[in-house]
Amino acid sequence: MGIFAEFHGPERFNTKVTTTDGSTELDLEAVGRLISADVFINRYKSLWIVESVREHNYETWFQPIVDIRDSAKHPKQIFAHEALFRIRDKTGDIIPPSYVFGVAGHSDLLFSLDLTARRSAIEHAAVAKMGTKIFVNFDPASIYDPAYCLRSTAAAIEAAGLKNSDVVFEVTETHKAKSVSHLKGILSFYRNAGVEVALDDVGAGWSGLNLLNSLMPDYMKFDMELIRNIDVSSSQQKLVKHLVASAKENGIKVIAEGIETQAEAACLQELAADFLQGYYFGKRELKQKLTR
Repeated sequence: MGIFAEFHGPERFNTKVTTTDGSTELDLEAVGRLISADVFINRYKSLWIVESVREHNYETWFQPIVDIRDSAKHPKQIFAHEALFRIRDKTGDIIPPSYVFGVAGHSDLLFSLDLTARRSAIEHAAVAKMGTKIFVNFDPASIYDPAYCLRSTAAAIEAAGLKNSDVVFEVTETHKAKSVSHLKGILSFYRNAGVEVALDDVGAGWSGLNLLNSLMPDYMKFDMELIRNIDVSSSQQKLVKHLVASAKENGIKVIAEGIETQAEAACLQELAADFLQGYYFGKRELKQKLTR
């Protein structure tokens, strides 16, 4: 990659690169493979992602989402599970997912990786016979064709013997969406197909708060930083109380994730959250991963 060592900023974005079989003349097929030097460099650096997916060196873990709406009669019933996609390196170690998806985004591989993660979640949930709703993450930046995404995901759902109503698409990285209208169109498309939608990271700045009223999801999930130590923070409690009231007025169910202590769980129950999720409930389930 030494040829690009002196390229910086706009030069890497504006320079176009393709590959050939060694012939001196470019054919139409080679021209069709033109990509920016920046994507070419990052794709070269991310060959390990392609290799890991090709070798099925990945797995899905499931973290429970606990129903506390009627805890007196049915304490801590598991309502759903969130599917967590994990890739391993050649030594078998888990690579941090934020790093994996970050590299994929810079390498123009996000669409393929996001699709692989959704299929993995559905297939593993079916084999494990979860018997609950499955929350499946998707990055709006990876969805350029909602119809194709839905068809491919729906095919995996049908092949696994599940129904669309068993799946909840959880929108992550909302700040990456092209526009609110684009994201709204994606979610409407899925909901019309019988798939529920959850909005993640509510409370983490504009990305969650401003989108809540625009998108009107079926579920909203509080950002983990908003939940951390909420039992000793009156300001966090006031904000959560306000958000819960707003959600309930609009028929949106509330999930508080990132619960790590009994005190946090008790506080969120007092603040009328519908569901709780976090290491406090899932430390055992996270270890019960199902490898492909």
